[in-house]
Amino acid sequence: MEGDRLESAVTIKNIERELICPACKELFTHPLILPCQHSICHKCVKEILYFTLEDSFNDAASETSNQSSPRNRMHSPSLDRIDRVNRSASQRRSLGCRGWKRNSLTPKTTTFPCPGCRHDIDLGERGINGLFRNFTLETIVERYRQAARAATAIMCDLCKPPPQESTKSCMDCSASYCNECFKIHHPWGTVKAQHEYVGPTTNFRPKILMCPEHEMERVNMYCEICRRPVCHLCKLGGSHANHRVTTMSSAYKTLKEKLSKDINYLISKESQVKSQITELGLLMKEAEHNGERAKEEASHSFDKLFDVLEERRATALRAIEASKNLRLEKLHSQIEEYQGLLENNGLVGYAQEVLKETDQSCFVQTAKQLHERIQKATESLKSFRPAAQASFEDFVLDIAKPQEALGDMSFLSSGVDMPEINEEQSKMYNKALICWDHPQKAGSADTYILEYRKLNREDANPAWQETEVFGKSEIISDLDTNSSYAFRVRGYKGSICSPWSREVILHTPPAPVFSFLFDDKCGYNSEHLMLNARRNAVESRAGFPLLLGAERIQAGCYTTLDYVVGDTGIVKGKHFWALRVEPYSYLVKVGVASDAKIQEWFQNSRDLTSPRLRLRGTVGERKILQHEEKGQKEEEGGRMEKRYEQDSGHDSGSEDIFVESLQPFTLVTLGMKKFFIPKVSPAPAASKDSMNRILPMPSCIGICLDYDKGKVGFYDADRMKCLYERQVDCSGKMYPAFALMGSAGIHLEETIAAKYLKYEDEDM
Repeated sequence: MEGDRLESAVTIKNIERELICPACKELFTHPLILPCQHSICHKCVKEILYFTLEDSFNDAASETSNQSSPRNRMHSPSLDRIDRVNRSASQRRSLGCRGWKRNSLTPKTTTFPCPGCRHDIDLGERGINGLFRNFTLETIVERYRQAARAATAIMCDLCKPPPQESTKSCMDCSASYCNECFKIHHPWGTVKAQHEYVGPTTNFRPKILMCPEHEMERVNMYCEICRRPVCHLCKLGGSHANHRVTTMSSAYKTLKEKLSKDINYLISKESQVKSQITELGLLMKEAEHNGERAKEEASHSFDKLFDVLEERRATALRAIEASKNLRLEKLHSQIEEYQGLLENNGLVGYAQEVLKETDQSCFVQTAKQLHERIQKATESLKSFRPAAQASFEDFVLDIAKPQEALGDMSFLSSGVDMPEINEEQSKMYNKALICWDHPQKAGSADTYILEYRKLNREDANPAWQETEVFGKSEIISDLDTNSSYAFRVRGYKGSICSPWSREVILHTPPAPVFSFLFDDKCGYNSEHLMLNARRNAVESRAGFPLLLGAERIQAGCYTTLDYVVGDTGIVKGKHFWALRVEPYSYLVKVGVASDAKIQEWFQNSRDLTSPRLRLRGTVGERKILQHEEKGQKEEEGGRMEKRYEQDSGHDSGSEDIFVESLQPFTLVTLGMKKFFIPKVSPAPAASKDSMNRILPMPSCIGICLDYDKGKVGFYDADRMKCLYERQVDCSGKMYPAFALMGSAGIHLEETIAAKYLKYEDEDM
């Protein structure tokens, strides 16, 4: 039955590659099992051994003529030679391999190059004669051949011509029969009637597996050291004498159970493998897309470099052209100036004529102006300097560093740094707020991909859901309650992506989040309590009457337990809310109460649940604690409750249920950074049990009310772990209830909204 189921799960057509010989690449023919547990055709083993022996003869002959030849270092035939052997099917007949028997002469070599694992295998002293024939594989191959040639019938071997189509084959007679011939040759009541018969086949394997070392003995034991079947002679005096062996039936049962278990496991993981194949396919598409995107970005980057170079080229050419024009203009002006000096030849002649003047007055009158002109021309000749240089050395581009930088230009070696999810800023409440940090430096990410998935036992590999984020935080909605989710993030800069961050697991609340504010009207004591403007935080204070009453020396003063409730009630369903108690708080009570009980509290301020206590230093503190224990006994005794992780470690049953009447309220006490679990029973408790009831106060406390089941639980809201649970009478409308004494403060946990998002930085 089990085999049929496995066969139906994996059809015969899907196992063809398992039936191919690694040597000849064809279906196995009389396969043998090598010591490495690979199978190979009997004829292929002989051919490979033949050429191995031939190579050894050639190596021995060439060793004397060429000592440096690399052939003398070969211990097995090359893969090319093995491939040539496998391809040359026509040589098999010439080698005489087809007619070889098990005990015929075989090449005397003990090393065989397995084409399956590419290792040299030691066949032992018996060589090929020490190998088992793989009858199971041979049967499967024959079954596959029959499935492949289903249209070709196997004819009866005993019919007179023309033979009829056979209907069964006898494994003892090694022949196929039609119905009539089978009845004739296997008459009822004879020994032949007991022969084993199967469907029509051409593969007749022996019924008994014989020992290769003791050919007349059948194998009946299994060597656990060598992992192969052996006979009793092998165990008594053979090579397996000191090995640990077991019976064949035991080995059969053990191996079959292991194989069946592994096969069932693989079949059960078919959907997982398909999903992984789908994931790999998506990864291929993503790799192809990112590759094309990387090419486009690289081309765009080079275009930017080309644009910069072109701009710098145009700027340099303009500067050179402007400098050239300026220099030419200056030189042209200087040429004109010196051209004028040539024209001064007439001035010189004129001056020479003036020198001939003998009248002193007339000479002085004319020579003064003429001398200035002559002096100016003389100075020009003495201080000759070109107005501009012909060299453009200042305009030779220094391209050594840019050329080196361009030559060293490569892809970002470090890529994009891995972001890290900030567990302190991330939170889970009505929605999931995921925040992460990323180093602010060159090469940081432009965008992020945030992935999340629900963790459950049914699906071992759930699919990831993703969302693209341009900042460093994201809000995820529509998550299932009372579930665990894994989150991870990676950064992208173009086509470059960072590794995935470490996965962070957050737990959703056990019920939908219940939103409410503190009620500033119903019984609100404004003298002792102070609400903020948003009515989501409350603090207790002593008040002026208490301070005035404490003016007198050695005078006592009184304080009360002041209550405040939520402004919205619950009449059905399951709800969860969270709050934070200030670490400095002296005494705080949180829980739920019915509308009737709340009215009772507010109408009678001297009720046991709202007592006036005298506070006188440590004595007053002891009185408070004593009264708290008494109040727990009277108000909370007898309610069905469940405590988590407070078991005493034995089976005394002292932590079990204590039943009396249910109360329409439940409150737990917090203060001085401690969380006090109420007593289960009103009986006196030992000091050790009292210490077990005191836990460190969580930074965030959650309360879950299941109105329909009449159950309330108190949670560590950061880990969504239940600390204490009990039954409560939900006969009326239930309200979140709180009480404060002394210096204390309570903040309701804010629901996650879009304002939590961190918008992009200005430099992004």
